[in-house]
Amino acid sequence: MLGSAMLEFPRWKYVLILMVLAVAILYSLPNIYPQDPSVQINANRNGQIDDALRQRIEASLNMAGIAPKAVETTESGMLVRLPNLDLQTKAADLLRPELGEDYVVALNLASTVPEWLSRIGAKPMVLGLDLQGGVHFVLQIDQKSALDKRVETYLEDTRVTLRDNRIRFDSVERRPDNSIVVTLVDAADSTKARDQLAKTLMASGASNTAALVGAAQLTYQINGNIITIGLPQSELGKIGSEAIEQNIATLRRRVNELGVAEPLIQRQGDDRIVVQLPGVQDTAAAKRMIGATATLEYRAVVEGDAADAARTGRVPPGAKLYYDRMGAPVLLNRRVIVTGDQMVAAQPTVDERGGAAVSVTLNNSGGQRMFDFTGANVGKPMAVVYTERIPQVTEVDGKEVRSFRIKEEVISIATIQGVFGKTFQTTGLGKTESEDLAKLLRAGSLAAPMDFVEERVVGPSLGAENVERGVTAVLYAFLFTLLFFTIYYRMFGIVTSVALLMNLLIVVAVMSLFGATMTLPGFAGLALSIGLSVDANVLINERIREELRAGTPPKSAIVAGYEKASGTILDANLTGILAGIALYAFGTGPLKGFAVTMVVGIIASMFTAITVSRAIAVLLYRPRKKLKTLAI
Repeated sequence: MLGSAMLEFPRWKYVLILMVLAVAILYSLPNIYPQDPSVQINANRNGQIDDALRQRIEASLNMAGIAPKAVETTESGMLVRLPNLDLQTKAADLLRPELGEDYVVALNLASTVPEWLSRIGAKPMVLGLDLQGGVHFVLQIDQKSALDKRVETYLEDTRVTLRDNRIRFDSVERRPDNSIVVTLVDAADSTKARDQLAKTLMASGASNTAALVGAAQLTYQINGNIITIGLPQSELGKIGSEAIEQNIATLRRRVNELGVAEPLIQRQGDDRIVVQLPGVQDTAAAKRMIGATATLEYRAVVEGDAADAARTGRVPPGAKLYYDRMGAPVLLNRRVIVTGDQMVAAQPTVDERGGAAVSVTLNNSGGQRMFDFTGANVGKPMAVVYTERIPQVTEVDGKEVRSFRIKEEVISIATIQGVFGKTFQTTGLGKTESEDLAKLLRAGSLAAPMDFVEERVVGPSLGAENVERGVTAVLYAFLFTLLFFTIYYRMFGIVTSVALLMNLLIVVAVMSLFGATMTLPGFAGLALSIGLSVDANVLINERIREELRAGTPPKSAIVAGYEKASGTILDANLTGILAGIALYAFGTGPLKGFAVTMVVGIIASMFTAITVSRAIAVLLYRPRKKLKTLAI
């Protein structure tokens, strides 16, 4: 009777177990729905997503003998679902030249999870590069361009400062050692010029930490009417390293804008960056966002005959010839009012006429410059220049030569109606362009251009093979464990098997619910967590057997087994959790995936081994009044 009284289990714990089980099943469910290989079609500036496009796509696919599962219109474009990966590639290769430059055609994997599951936030586990495929890039940074860009900034700021302070000068030149030599008309202005330059060059770097550090190290030497502005060699060496770190930070922000889960972005050597993007199958689309250097420049419009300047090549002093998107020439001031580097926020929006636009917020220095310019030029035109640096590869003497082509075009010319500063809108862009440009402006510009020296696509078929092998490994580990426990511990082996099954469900549900990424090492972590759960159940079962051998009544032996083993299980698993946290904190990529799966699995195994299996044991043996032996 004493043993019977001790074999109790609170009802609220049964309710808790049932709730956990229900949630685990619900949020594990999306993982049984496979993704459809698909082709995503988005419109560029001149493209339209409508029924005419749908009919055009269906006709092209039918002529090629490709039968899609569905052609759907989505918020961002059109989605063509296909039966398999081979047809996906074939359809993409067919539609790219068919639709032309008006549309972006990219490979995709479309979800088939029912809408009611999506509404409650249930989604499949995010898979890593090794499981669902993706792209692998190695980028090389042009460190010389980073140095040139910094020195050219100082050159332009030096000229502008001298003009604004009415200090006459003959020349401002850059020497091969990257020093800047200023030749003044009057030597009496040397001290004033030095003081103004020191003040202005520091201010010009205020929005950029790296530039600010460099500006603080500038030296100024006066020799009559000549001022030499020098940058110490130690700082020249740091510029390349700073460019890599700034580019890595910018790449992380750009990848975040893409919404890629668990990307790998890390430095390799002195001048390279490795980027891995799981789930991204379209190399061109990924390269466009990662390597893009698109930005905006705001310039004043110069009065003059732009058509004559384009025809004769005679451009007025202080002006530069540009072309708008219709090919018409425009004369703009060489001096930039503000650039994309000075933008702290950007959002795609619509203007008063319903056209696509970008809402821009500048930093303090950029906002002040815009405020000063618009205040002095109300009623005059101002132009917005869209600048893009496009990488290209040419073949010279049988060798690949990588270079960049600068694309500059005026996207908007508007009359300044009133004074404005930090916040305003930029119009003249297409919908897709405005969204992409807003992402780039939010992420920031690159400190130096980068060249793709290696690119590799990890196909989804290889990922599917890895998934199959990982699932098989976990399944066999699970089945062998169940078989062993059932034979060795009999009824308590079945109890343990049920607890292990619930442990697996909880791990999958948690990984899915919180968007944790499952990688191939993650499968190893999952298998390890099953092993740790087995270890906990072995401790409990062996403790019960010890109590029975000592002559303890069966029901009392169950109670004693669970209570005495619980402390040991908690201590052992706590060590494993701490190891997993350390792996996650200090590891990268695959180690993080392994650590997350292991920690979640250990926590779930403690719950199922100590609580769930005990609840089942109480349900089985408490009603039996004359229990004399246990099937263990």
